[in-house]
Formats: sequence, structure tokens, C-alpha cells
Amino acid sequence: MDHHYTPSQIAAIILSWIDLELVSCTTIQGLWAGYGHICAISARPTANCESKRWQSFSSAQSDGQGSIIHLVLKIVHPPTKAGDEGHFRKMFSYEVEQYFYDEVAPRLTGDIAVAQCFASTRRMQKQAAEHGIDHVIATLMEDLRLEYPISGEKRAMLSSQQVYAALTWLAKFHRSSWAYKPQDLRHFLLPPLEEALRRQKDSSTGGKALWLNGGYTYLATRRQEYQMLAQDKSSEWSGAFCTTVDGELSLAEQVADFLTPRGRPFETYIHGDVKSENLFSTQSGNDVVFFDFQYVGIGLGVCDLAKLFTCSIPMNMLTNHQPIPAEMEMDEREKRLLSHYWRILSDGQHDRKIPLYEWNDFLRHWETALVDWCRFQASWGFWGNTEWLEARVRYIIKDNAWRAWLASEVGTDSVVGSRQEE
Repeated sequence: MDHHYTPSQIAAIILSWIDLELVSCTTIQGLWAGYGHICAISARPTANCESKRWQSFSSAQSDGQGSIIHLVLKIVHPPTKAGDEGHFRKMFSYEVEQYFYDEVAPRLTGDIAVAQCFASTRRMQKQAAEHGIDHVIATLMEDLRLEYPISGEKRAMLSSQQVYAALTWLAKFHRSSWAYKPQDLRHFLLPPLEEALRRQKDSSTGGKALWLNGGYTYLATRRQEYQMLAQDKSSEWSGAFCTTVDGELSLAEQVADFLTPRGRPFETYIHGDVKSENLFSTQSGNDVVFFDFQYVGIGLGVCDLAKLFTCSIPMNMLTNHQPIPAEMEMDEREKRLLSHYWRILSDGQHDRKIPLYEWNDFLRHWETALVDWCRFQASWGFWGNTEWLEARVRYIIKDNAWRAWLASEVGTDSVVGSRQEE
């Protein structure tokens, strides 16, 4: 933590901006690699707190204890200023998350649960500078645990109810994005090293957008891991994904080319890090809410699903094959989950802002997202429903129809600029 300010002091400063005073500040957890803290905050209104503002707090945060308000404060203050790719990725991701809560979350449709942001150092830059905390990234949000008390556990499988609730949330989030995703993509954040270089040339570009490519596993930001996989001849996926012939793109590069955002109608905002530990649910599991929007950006919704299916959905909801064969086409259980998501995603296609997304196109995109996710896991390390993922990808990449479709898509609509008008 900064040697001038403790988390409690930062909390007290930010609360003062919205006429609240600190009652308690408890650290819930530290951020990855010592980059800051997440704190549970108890506060109460000052005498100056306007009734309308108090009502907005109390309606979201009241726990029946009179005027006590429960909030969460995320404070980002890195321990280093090292200029490697990992550091840039983390720092830019925290800027993206703050931008999301300040600018994007308020525009989501009302049926999508997401934390409300009450104050941030980005939104209140003048006050942050006056109090000497403009060097930290701090965001004050509602505490989702009051309404969604069940926390997802790291690398844990969700219940059946939570799975369907998560698919519903994601479908609504992806669908809602079509209504407000900007047409001009030039200001979105580039991969970390490219973005750092751009900011060296123009320092005014920071903190004003989401990632151009949502997530943190896409090939452009994982070239080092990809090269290591290419050299690992003991891995079956080295040849499958990394082989090039006569200067042509490898299969992994073809897949990455297709998944790269370029303003196509079916592209949307994706969460970018969908897994069980990034959601809370109700006691029944029938409703969930996602958080941790550090890697939200443009992409295909199926990329969120690929990680969810592999890392957080019970195997028996994906397939009834036991044992799982070496190669496997989609069976009815996987199709049932995809259909649930696709029906909600496609709801309201009479609205000009929601593009027509045919089922067959959706399935091709889904297969491609699985291949890309398998490429990342093969180069980083497998976890989750590994047998299912590998079996599905072996089947997909041997499908001549899929390969012909992919080859026909590579290099098309390749200009990243303005989004096509529906």
C-alpha cells in the first residue's frame, strides 16, 4: 500500500466526496501480485447527505441496521513500475474495469444485475488530485453479497441452477451490448505492449475505453506462450495448432484472425474472464451476478462460453459419454446449454439494434472459440474439463467443412474502424 495512505484513509477520503463517513474498513483480499486491496466498507451518511442520495444508497445497501451502508472499495496501487507485458496488462485492465463501471454499466438494460459504482478516482479526478490520491485507481461500489450471498469458489463447478443462471446473465449482457457498442473502434485499447507504445506517443489516450479484444488469452497477447508451444514437439497440439505450410497462417493464426474484432454485426462486449470465482449467486442459485470486469472488451459471446464450459460447468451437463472418447462431436447436453443461451441472446431480433444471428453461424463461431481456448490452455496449462475440451477440438479440427468455412473467413472484413450500420 502507498506509504502515505492506508486503505482506511483512502476509504474515508472517497466517502467524503459523496457525503458519507467511514465506520469500518476491512481488507477482504489482496489483488494479484500485490497490486492493491479489495476492502469491505461500512459507512453512514453525514449531516450534509441529501435525501435523494441517501435513498439511492439505502435501497441498494440497507441490511436492516438503520443508517449503516455496506460498500466495497477496490484500491489499485502497484508495487512496481516495471515495464513488462504482464505489468502493462494488469494496469490497463484496472483502468478498463473502472471505465466499465463509470461509463458502460449504467447503460446496461435493467434486467442485467451489475454492481453500481458510487464514486471513483477516474470520475472525480479533481477531488482525487486535491487529496493526493490521484496516483491510485480506486472504485467504490455496492456490496453485491447482500443480495447474492453465495460466492463462487476458485476452479469450482457450478450447480445446475447456477449454470443456467450464468448463461442467462451472459446472454442478456451480450445482447444488451449491441444497443450501445460504439461504431468507432479506433480508441479501444490495443494489446498491452502495443497500447503502451501508443501511449508513449500520445499520453492522452488512457482510461477512455475498453479493450479492443476482450479477454486476456487471445493470440496477439500470448505470442510468447504460442512460440513455446510451437517448439514443444512432445505436445500433439504443437503440430495441430502451430504448423505452417509455404508461409500460410497456422490453424491457430487462422482462428485468431477470425476472432479478432473488426466491427462485424455479431460482435459484442464480452466479460473476458468468465469463471465460477467471478460470480455471486442467490441462495437458490437461480440468479447470478458477475463481477471483475478487468478484461471486458469486444469479441464474440461464445468466447465467454468456451471458458465457462471448460472451467465451471459439471462434466455431466456437457456430455453423457463415460469414458470420454478421443474425438467427440457435440451431443445433446452441450447443445441444450447452447440453445438456452442462444434463444435469450436472439430474443428481440425484430429490433434493428439486435442483428440476426443464425444458429448455424453461431455454432461455427462456438467451434472456433473452443479451438482458440484449447490453444491457450495447451500453451499455458490445462485445467477444468480437459478431456471434454480436447475431444471436442480434435473432432472440430478434423471436420473438413469447418476448416473450409474457416479458410473462407480469414482476412475478410479486415479493416478495424467503423462498425457496420444495421
